[in-house]
Formats: sequence, C-alpha cells, structure tokens
Amino acid sequence: MDFLSLLTLPGRPLSRRCRIPDDLEEVTSIGPEVPSRELGLSHGAVHRVWLAIEALYRSGLYPAVQVCIRRQGRVVLHRALGHLRGNAPGSPPSAERPLAGTGTPFLIYSASKAVTAMVIHKLDERRLLHLDDRVCDYIPEFAAHGKHWITLRHVLGHRAGIPNLPPEALDLELLGTPERVVEILCEARPVSRPGLRLAYHAVTGGFLLGEVVRRVTGQDIRSVLRKEILDPLGLRWMNYGVAPEHVGEVAEDAVTGLPVPPPISTLLQRALGAPIERIVELANDARFRTGIIPAANVVTTADELCAFYQCLLDEGELDGRRAFEARTVRHALAEQAYWELDLTLAVPLRYSNGFMLGGDWVSLFGTDTSRAFGHLGFTNIFSWADPERRLAVALLTSGKPILNVEIVRVLELILAVNDAFPKVDPRRP
Repeated sequence: MDFLSLLTLPGRPLSRRCRIPDDLEEVTSIGPEVPSRELGLSHGAVHRVWLAIEALYRSGLYPAVQVCIRRQGRVVLHRALGHLRGNAPGSPPSAERPLAGTGTPFLIYSASKAVTAMVIHKLDERRLLHLDDRVCDYIPEFAAHGKHWITLRHVLGHRAGIPNLPPEALDLELLGTPERVVEILCEARPVSRPGLRLAYHAVTGGFLLGEVVRRVTGQDIRSVLRKEILDPLGLRWMNYGVAPEHVGEVAEDAVTGLPVPPPISTLLQRALGAPIERIVELANDARFRTGIIPAANVVTTADELCAFYQCLLDEGELDGRRAFEARTVRHALAEQAYWELDLTLAVPLRYSNGFMLGGDWVSLFGTDTSRAFGHLGFTNIFSWADPERRLAVALLTSGKPILNVEIVRVLELILAVNDAFPKVDPRRP
C-alpha cells in the first residue's frame, strides 16, 4: 500500500480528497489556443506544462483547475479540469457534478488585491487622489487612536499597521455592508507605527481602499472597476462578487488535504481572522459571493485574469484598448519592499504598491524571475506576468489545501512554466 493510500484508509480519512476519474478527458475542457510552433516554442515543453497541471489535478486536492497562459500576447494554453460543484471531499456519490469549463468563473481570494490596487492607481492617474494622501483625508473618522499618519501607500504596501481584521467583523451580514466594517476599522488600534513594519493585510486594507474610492467618486468600487477598467478592456467578469442570478455559475470551493496543526493553524487564523474551514464556509455563502470585499472576493476566469496581466505587461493596453497610462503601470510595479520579512506570513517577500514581486534566484513565480509581478490567492491561486519572458499566467483552483506532500506538484508546475517559456531576446520584436 502506498503513502497516499494510507491517507485515505476507510474510517480514517486523514486527507480530504476529491474523486478523480481514470480518464481525464471526461473532465477536460479546451479553449482556443495558438499552436506553440507559431511562437517558436517547443511543443514538448508546453505539453509538459499541461502534464504538470494534470498531475496537480490527480492529487485529488482540487475539485476544479483552470489555466490560461499568454506568450507575446497570444493564448498558448487555455484549459480546465474538474467539476463546478458536487465533487468536494465528503460529497455524496449521488450529488450532481456539472463540469467546470474554460468559461467557469472562480473566486480568486487575495489575488483580488492586485485588481483593487489598480483601481486606486487609476484614480491616482486621474488626479482624484494621491498615493501619499492620508486615509483620514477621505475618511476623517479613521484618524482615531493615532491612525492619522496612515497613507494610501502604506495600505497598498502592507505597512499600515492594522494587518488583522477584528473577529467581530467576520460576519456575513457586516460583509454585505462594507461601510460598517470600515466603522469597526476606524475604532481599531494600530499594532505598529505606519510605515515601520511589513505585515500582510489580508482583508483590512481592501475595505479601507474601497471606502476611499466610494468617498472620492460617489460610487462603490464595483461600479468604478467596471467603468474604468473592465469595460475599456471588454471583460465580462473580474469584479467584486457576482449578481445573485449568477452565484450558481461560480466554482464551489472545498477544504481539502490534511488538517492544519498548530502553530500553522494559529498563524493562519491570525492572518485571516478565522479558521480555514470557516473561511471557506464564508466564501461559499451567496452573501459573500454577491457582496463587495475588495481584498478577497473578485470573481473571474483564468482567461480574463490572464488578459488583465497581459494589459499590465503591455503597459496599460490590451488588444488596442487602453485602460491605464504607461507611467501608471510603472508606478504600480515600483518596488517598495526588498526581501523584507513579512511579519504576518512569516516569510521574506518583495512587494510593490499592490503586487508581489519575483526574484533573482527563486520566488513565488519560479526561478530567475526578477521582473515578474503578480499575486497569490488562497490557496494555490497564482496570477503573474514576467516581462522578460513576455508571459502572463493565471492558474485558478477551487481546492483549499494547506499541508500536503503534493505541494511538490505546485512547484513542478511553476518550474515547468519557467522551462517552457524562456526569456526572450530583448532585441527581437
């Protein structure tokens, strides 16, 4: 008996897993793709990326996986595996299991932060605000308890000193009215001086930025995102939540893998404000999926998220449609933290004003990715672009494992992407 079988012995389900068919073609959807040879790529290398995605799915940790990869602006991989719902660990065998396709929208959790950041940068571009303005310039009541020095730049760069959402704010009734969460944050006390420490703000910063947008424009951030970015780029989804009639179209998330032991569980609960199981329960609720949670509830497809990063890769333009000035994109990607220890995530990271950055040796986006930028989403949602490879990538998953030996599958996939898409000679068009 192999190791993985030991994790799923009858009566002792140590690891929560989905059912995987023997023939993956039964659950595979393929969208329009450009042949790799047209871009001078090795078919074998691109195929190995797909094999790595299939291996990730075969782990049983993801009810659905969706991927889109663009090279030089053209889609070379656009596929989906798995089920929209009904195949989570513990689902009854008789459950309805509709397939997830390439057009299925997913909740992208913290990868939403990059989208929210670009709304702020767009308003900065339009001179409606400035990154070095104080939050209290727009939300005067936020100045309470010494928070009057916190700037928009501090919030975007995870240096505002208010990284954790108070437990009482994790109420679905409150999450449906973001202004009430902001009231709670106004009464919160900072845990460090603004600008002093890098500590990932999992949810708090998004609510503040959303309220700033509302007070500056007179519209909620969902409407501003639609008007300023999505409509100019021709994107259907990629907004905060969905209309109630579309909730059933969004991939259902599931807790998978091994139970999380302390102290990791404690660290995650402190960062997210609740245990993993509670976070997924909240995220699957229709109130979460129809509300506005700027740091955590953007719903989109891999195709559209990849197109968003392609727009940033091309300095604000996508297929002839411009959403940002080139200098706006450059400002958004300018490094703000260089391999500094993130006190929330307990790892050293590089950040810009809204994005996680790559590295010379190794990073979240692979090896030799010094100019890459992107953002992760809870858990194993990856979205990034690499200018030196002329590459944009979006990998969306609906399984939420924290600890498992199959983490190696994620690493193998990222390395396969690095190998399949080498850096491009800057002298070539």
